[in-house]
Amino acid sequence: MMAPTILITGATSGIGLALFEQYTTQGAKVIACGRNQEKLTDIAPSAFKICHFDMTQPAEIASAADDIKVLDVLILNAGDCRYIDDAKNFNGELFANIIDTNLSSLGALLQHFLPKVKKGGQVVFVSSSATILPFPRSEAYGASKAGIDYLANSLRLDLVEYDIGVTLVHPGFVSTPLTDKNDFSMPFLLSSEEAARRMIIGITKRKKYLHFPKRLTFLMKILSILPSSLWQSLIISKNKTEQNNTMEDEK
Repeated sequence: MMAPTILITGATSGIGLALFEQYTTQGAKVIACGRNQEKLTDIAPSAFKICHFDMTQPAEIASAADDIKVLDVLILNAGDCRYIDDAKNFNGELFANIIDTNLSSLGALLQHFLPKVKKGGQVVFVSSSATILPFPRSEAYGASKAGIDYLANSLRLDLVEYDIGVTLVHPGFVSTPLTDKNDFSMPFLLSSEEAARRMIIGITKRKKYLHFPKRLTFLMKILSILPSSLWQSLIISKNKTEQNNTMEDEK
C-alpha cells in the first residue's frame, strides 16, 4: 500500500507534534502546518512538506493550499486556550479571539484543504471533553469547542456522498504547552504521546467519535445526566476549593 498523505495543523507542539512524530515513524507522508517558522524548520527534515501560515489569516491558508495536490487524512488540531477570569467584567476581545482561532478559522481551512481530501479519505476534528460539561472560566474555550462538535457532526452527514469520513475527538487533560499553564488539578492527565497513540488507532479504524481517557469522559457523561443543580454545585464547590488552595500557596 502507498504511504498515506496526512496534513496536521498545529504540528509543532503538543498533540500535533506527537501525531507528526508517530505518523512519520510509521512511514506516512506528513504535511506539518504551523505558524512558528523556527519550529517548523526544526521538524522539516522529517516532514514530507511543511506549511507556514497563521490560521486566522485566510490568504495565508489559501497560499499554502496551492502547493498541495491530494490528502488522505486532514487533521484539524491547532487551537488556543485562554480563560475568562472575571465573568462579571466579561472580556469580549479575548472571547472573540478564541472563537476566531479555534472555530472561525476552520472555515478557511476546510474551504482550501477539504477539496484535496480524496474519496475514502478522512477529516479529523480535535475538539475537547470540555464540551461534555460546562466548566468555570471556560466560556470562550468551551463555546469554540462546542462549535467544532456541531461542525464535525453536521459535516459528516454531508460528506457521506463523497465517501469521506469524519472523526470527532474529545481528549481529556493532555500535557501540552497550553495545559502546562493551567492553575487547577487535571485528573487522569495523559502525555501528548499517549494521546496521539490513541488518536492514531481510532483514526485508522475510521471511528466517528473518540474520547479519552474513558475514566474521565465516562465520569463527565454520568455527571451530565444528573440533575443540573447537583453537578453544578459539585463543579462550583471544586472550583472554589482550588481557588482557595491557590491563594494559600501564593501567601
